[in-house]
Amino acid sequence: MTDISALQSDILAQIAEAADEAALEGVRISALGKKGSVSALLASLGPMSPEQRKLDGPLFNGLRDAVSAAIAQRKASLADAALHARLASEKLDVTLPVLPQNKGTVHPISQVLEEVVAIFADLGFGVAEGPDVEYDDYNFTKLNIPPDHPARQMQDTFYVAAQADGASHVLRTHTSPVQVRVMLNNKPPIRVISPGRTYRVDSDATHSPMFHQVEALVVDEAIHLGHLKWTVEQFCKAFFEIDTIKLRARPSFFPFTEPSLEWDMGCDRSVPGQIKFGTGDDWLELGGSGMVHRKVLENCGIDAGKYQGFAFGFGLDRMAMLKYGIPDIRGFFESDLRWLEHYGFEALDIPTLDGGLSR
Repeated sequence: MTDISALQSDILAQIAEAADEAALEGVRISALGKKGSVSALLASLGPMSPEQRKLDGPLFNGLRDAVSAAIAQRKASLADAALHARLASEKLDVTLPVLPQNKGTVHPISQVLEEVVAIFADLGFGVAEGPDVEYDDYNFTKLNIPPDHPARQMQDTFYVAAQADGASHVLRTHTSPVQVRVMLNNKPPIRVISPGRTYRVDSDATHSPMFHQVEALVVDEAIHLGHLKWTVEQFCKAFFEIDTIKLRARPSFFPFTEPSLEWDMGCDRSVPGQIKFGTGDDWLELGGSGMVHRKVLENCGIDAGKYQGFAFGFGLDRMAMLKYGIPDIRGFFESDLRWLEHYGFEALDIPTLDGGLSR
């Protein structure tokens, strides 16, 4: 009969002497593999008499368990040793200057978003966010957009599979649903901006199926168009870093505002390929705005007889193109490092109104 104690001591010694995981695997196969020494003992239990099996079974199983535990412990020890060796060999001196090819830059959209947040934070606005996949109700219905409105058609909106409760969901076409969520969950006064990704079925040099927007919302007592004009004016002065600005309001229509306005900013296009703001007799469209429609306030549980509000929005991608001279919106999303090296910003140049937005 095999000396169990001697076999166990021999196998454990081999396990302890295994220099790496490959050697350890060889010991495991020789002991616990199909033709291993321990496996052979376990296989011999079948032909034994019941009385003999009761005597040898616990011994063989104990041997197997002891070998398995020793292998697991040695494997963990070898893995720790390998990790420490790797860490010791991969030390990095963080005081060395970064290699030019490893130097990262901030994407223009991220830069412009930080600039916008800095400006509105100085004006007392908070930042609100919401999901990209939105309820049809929040994206359209609560914003007073009727069922037959063209914006709700399949050729303009990305619809996703209906939820288990039958509710329709869309990839949000604007960040206005965030404003709905804010009004549903907060009482006036409200003063927030809602930046984020939005989605529409459109793609060319100045349009992308996924783009970025920011919208501002103010709801309080006695709010009027003068407050809206002043806010747009202060934002444009700070964002384009100019002292004077000329704005023009044009009547427009949006289902969620009444009255609705679109803003143009004075500019100079006399030099081909250049736009200068704060001077000149040309005009450049900025974005849409208006006083929040009373139905939208009522849909969100706000007393439209007591509170009024204004909202306006614009595309972050387009603002980045205008401010930093980027000719094609598609470059924002092509993941070209050469493009990012050209248009990117230093990682530590955090925009501030007192230190400068775009240093």
